Order: sequence, then C-alpha cells, then structure tokens
Amino acid sequence: MKLNKLTTLIMVAMVLGIIVGYACNTFATSPAQAKEIASYFSILTDIFLRLIKMIIAPLIFATLVSGLAGMGDTNAVGRIGAKALGWFVGASLCSLALGLVFANLLHPGLNLGIPLPEVGSSVGLKTSALNLKDFITHVFPKNIFEAMAANEILQILVFAVFFGVALGHIHNQSARSLVKTLEEVGHVMLKVTDYVMRFAPVGVFGAVAGIITTQGLGMLMVFGKLLISFYVTLGALWLVLILAGYFVLGKEVFRLIKLIRSPMLLGFSTASSESAYPKLMEQLEKFGIRDRITGFVLPLGYSFNLDGSMIYTTFAALFVAQAYGIELSITTQIAMLLVLMISSKGIAGVPRASLVVVAAVLPMFNLPEAGLLLVLGIDHFLDMGRTATNVLGNAIATAVVAKWENAIDKVDNSLAEADEALPIADDLVMTKAS
Repeated sequence: MKLNKLTTLIMVAMVLGIIVGYACNTFATSPAQAKEIASYFSILTDIFLRLIKMIIAPLIFATLVSGLAGMGDTNAVGRIGAKALGWFVGASLCSLALGLVFANLLHPGLNLGIPLPEVGSSVGLKTSALNLKDFITHVFPKNIFEAMAANEILQILVFAVFFGVALGHIHNQSARSLVKTLEEVGHVMLKVTDYVMRFAPVGVFGAVAGIITTQGLGMLMVFGKLLISFYVTLGALWLVLILAGYFVLGKEVFRLIKLIRSPMLLGFSTASSESAYPKLMEQLEKFGIRDRITGFVLPLGYSFNLDGSMIYTTFAALFVAQAYGIELSITTQIAMLLVLMISSKGIAGVPRASLVVVAAVLPMFNLPEAGLLLVLGIDHFLDMGRTATNVLGNAIATAVVAKWENAIDKVDNSLAEADEALPIADDLVMTKAS
C-alpha cells in the first residue's frame, strides 16, 4: 500500500489548523478565552519543538566532529569557512537591497486606513540584546554541556571545530575508533529525526490552529497589502537565490529544491528554523553533499545566513517610514542598509531577532520605533515566510560550498522521490525482509 507523504500530511494539517482555528476564534466569547483555547493547541507545537531541540545538539556535534576529523587537512576548515562566509555576505547584501527596492516599489505602508500608534509608544523589545561585544564573547562557550543544554548552535560549532581538528591530528587506533563511533552517532540521530518527523503534522496543526485562534483571519484582511507585498518581495529573493545556485550547481539546483520541500514547508508552518534543521540536514545528505560540509556550513549558515530575516529588516524599516509619512533619501536608505548589514550579524540566539534589529536601527534614522506595533499582530505570518526563506538560503549555500569543494557525490535520483515518504517505510521494508 502506497504510504502518504510527509509534505502532503503537513499541508493537510495546515488546512485543518486554519479551519479549526477560525472556528475557535469565531465562537470564542472574548480574546482571553481565545488565548486560553490557543494555549491547548500550543501543547502540540511545544512537544514537537522540544523533540526537535532534543536532537539538534548531538546531531550537530557528531556530524561536525566526525567530518572535521576525517578531513586530514586543517587548512580545509579555514578554506571552507571563508567560502561559506563569502557567500553569506553576498546573499545578505542582496537580501537587504531587495527589501529596499521592493518597499520603494510597492509602498506597503501608504494609506493603511488604521490608526497609527503614538510615536512615543514602547514596543517592549529588548534592543539591548543586540550588542556586538556581548555577541562576540557569547560565541565562545564556557561550558560545552551548558551550550548543548541551551542549543547554542554557535558555541557547539566552536567547540566541535576544536575537538574535531584535534581528533584529526591524533593518529592512533583509539582516535580512529572514536571517529567511527561519532559517525555512527550521526547516523543514529538521523534515524531519530525520522521518528520525530512522524509527529510533525500534529505540531504543525497546533501551531496554525493556535495562531488563527488568537489572531483570526480578519487580521490578514486588514494587513493584506503588507502581507502580499512582503511575500512578493520574498518571491523575488527566491528567484535570485535559485538563479545564483543555478550558476554554480546547474540543473541540479532544481533537484535540490525538490528535496528540501519538506523542511521548507515545516519551517513555514511552524515559523521555526530549528524545526527544519534535522530534516534539512538529512535531505542535503540525500542530495549527495558529504557530511563534513553539511555539518560545518549548515550550522554556520543558521547563525550568519538568515536571508529571509535580512530582507525583512529593510522592508519593515521602510514600511514604518511610509506609515508615518517620513521621506528617506536614497543616501539615507543606503546608509540604513549598511548599518543593518552590520547589526544583523549579531542576532543569532536573540529572541524575535528581526524585530529587535529593526527596533534598534529605527531611532538612528529618526524613525518612530512605535511603528513596529503595527506589525506585531501579524508578525507570526510574516515570520512563516522569513523562516522558509532562511531554510532555502541555507540549503543553497551549503550545496554551493560543497560544489566548490568537489564534495557532492553521485546519488540515486529516486531518493528525491522518497524524501517525503514517512520514515515508517524503512520499518516496513525491514519487517518484510525479516
């Protein structure tokens, strides 16, 4: 019997979530009751995200250490890192520039038709979290177990680089056995990922039903122009990223996109990049990218290559300016782009990072921070698009670096068709064999 596919189930869960959430929002007698109902839906999402967080730290550590230890060339680490960061910087500049261009073309902030918040109103965002000094020192772990417990991806990456390089320079049987063990741990964690993904549609249903219950579909109508304008802007960024990937990967970029549909949809529906990470790593392996590249570039990208978040910062800043009727010259907008380029590199691990960056930068250009209050109500829907774009950008970046390093192996194209099949298929095959 042909099994349902993961992507199909996630889409069905999203539709059901919208229907159930709308019904709950309609029949709720007050916002407080709607919030209480949504809290029960959030249980499903919280369980799923906790399961995802459970596997991220060991997955990153095992794959990265085993990959680095197997390189044999310490210089390769610096070379791969430099290529990855070079791509990240280019993608970031492109994302920021597109945000400016489309905000100027589409004017999402004009003629809103709703009251504007008072200029002095507080948005309640902790912009103090965006501190370059604290960010740099925070990158380096003081306790690896603490870093793993908190899923601090950058800290885990730093320790894993030291550990993997050191392990690669120890040439004895014990060290080789440890490398083999970590390789097996990586494979086991990918199998655990398969099991966790069985719960994905349930988590997606809870996420969508919860947000629709509290916000309702009416919010989407009020801010329809902003939502449509932002998703058109994201569409343009997708085209640019895919085109850039095509120049390096050729037609293989389309096979890559086919493979990453599930993690992209997962990130979109939960508005959480973490939820997509394990599945994305698994799909990149099916694309043929060697573990040492995926294990190094992907977590680095999750910290420095947030294309969807980047494009949102310039788009949201101009949205606020347009809403309050403040004209910004081209020179000022370019200056804002450069400031955002620097500021956004310290957002890894900052809650609601995109909004925090915008809130911190707006006062520098005499723009009212209170303008962000306009988007707080629909930020979840905007974040869904941002997250899916981050997943796409990191998948393409990892594949491009792997291509430059000649680290993409030939694989059976049928794997692309099997990417969405529920992991239970493996168990059925094993059962029949036994």
